[in-house]
Order: sequence, then C-alpha cells, then structure tokens
Amino acid sequence: MPRTTRSHTIRGHLVAGGLVDLGLAEAEQKSGPDGHDADGFSLRQTYDAAGTLVVAAGAYGPNWLRTLSELSGRLEQPFVKCTVISEAPGIGDHEVLVRWATSEELQERKRVAEERQAPLKARLREQQSVQRAEEQRQELEDAGQSGLF
Repeated sequence: MPRTTRSHTIRGHLVAGGLVDLGLAEAEQKSGPDGHDADGFSLRQTYDAAGTLVVAAGAYGPNWLRTLSELSGRLEQPFVKCTVISEAPGIGDHEVLVRWATSEELQERKRVAEERQAPLKARLREQQSVQRAEEQRQELEDAGQSGLF
C-alpha cells in the first residue's frame, strides 16, 4: 500500500516553489477554477481508488491552466518525489491527485531524463575535447614549436 500523502507537506513544496496558497474551502474548490481574482492553488485530502489518503490539488484564478502546469511540474521534480495523476474519478479538470512516488517511478523518471540528456552530454564532451586540443596546439605554438606541425 502506498504511503499516505499529507496536504501540509505538499503545500510546503508548492509555496517554496513560488505558488500562492488560496486556502479555499472544499465547497469552493469543487465549484471550479473561475471566479477568483488571483492565480493560486488549494489543497484537500481525499482517497484514491486503492483507499490511500492522497491530496487533491486544484489550480484557480484567471490563468489556472498555467498554474496547474506549474503545480504539476514542481511536484514531479526529483527532490519533491511526488506523482501527479491528472485523470481520476472525483476530481475536476482544474485538479490533480498527488501522492508519493514509488521507487520504480523515480527510477523510470531518472532513466528518461538521462536518455533525454544523452545527446546534449555527448555534444558537450565533443566540444570540450576540441577545445582541449586547440589549447594544447596553442601552448605548443606559444612555446615556439610551431615548425614541428
């Protein structure tokens, strides 16, 4: 059974990421994202299909889609270690379920990130080797040994 996810912990991660907690009541959260002057989020405790206590995080305000994207991106950072589920029964379009990620999910994220960064790392190594060769050639030339080339 997955670990229980508490709203105060998730709130701390989101506030540390620069998002604004609107502190809405559950009835206001379920009414939808419109009608709020400021962009922000609000959390409530709920249960997932397996009966585990999770957090429903909702985005509110005029630009709630951007807020929802920021919220999801922040919670799936490697140091936060959460899983965001956008399609679940009982949540609205402006809400996502948040639970702690399993070890397998974290390992898969790490593998995908490494695959995505592999071409960039290879190109960086290539540029560094070209730069080192140019620096060595320049050192030999400065030492007066350019005639040997």
